Amino acid sequence: MVASLTRSYWLGTGIAAAAAIAALSTGMPAQVAPGNAFPSLAEAGLVGGLLPGTAGKVVLVDFWASWCAPCKASFPVYSRLQSAYADRGLEVIAVSVDEDASAFSAFVAKLKPTFATVHDPGHKLVGAVKVPTMPTSYLVDRAGKVRFMHAGFHGEQTERELRGEIETLLGERPAAP
Repeated sequence: MVASLTRSYWLGTGIAAAAAIAALSTGMPAQVAPGNAFPSLAEAGLVGGLLPGTAGKVVLVDFWASWCAPCKASFPVYSRLQSAYADRGLEVIAVSVDEDASAFSAFVAKLKPTFATVHDPGHKLVGAVKVPTMPTSYLVDRAGKVRFMHAGFHGEQTERELRGEIETLLGERPAAP
């Protein structure tokens, strides 16, 4: 049912309703906010690219769509963040919610991101997270807990905020095993 929704339905409040429907069908938590554990990426049925190892790393998970102009504007920023912080333990993972796999593939081929980019074809992860708008990013600490969330993308302002938050999380001691 969720996969057959049209692009216009995903805009505005439609994404919240679609995410709620998907969350009910997956049995995963209905909403992810700062303080919550982020759902397992490995169990979400993501396709189209390899997921990097995330254990013990700070992870920026971004939900995007090929038809979303702010999403396109965010990709160069995420490439800069991946380049600047990868050696200190940051992984950027972009999750497409496109209904059409070819739209996902064409977007990735055109932008050539330097970070992991995958597709959520069954909307399992986007439904579990209950993503409020496109794009939305979640900054997850080394223990797998969401610490910061950014609904929308606001250019330099979002980049500054993310850099500060990433620095904070990378500066924290990893939890003892």
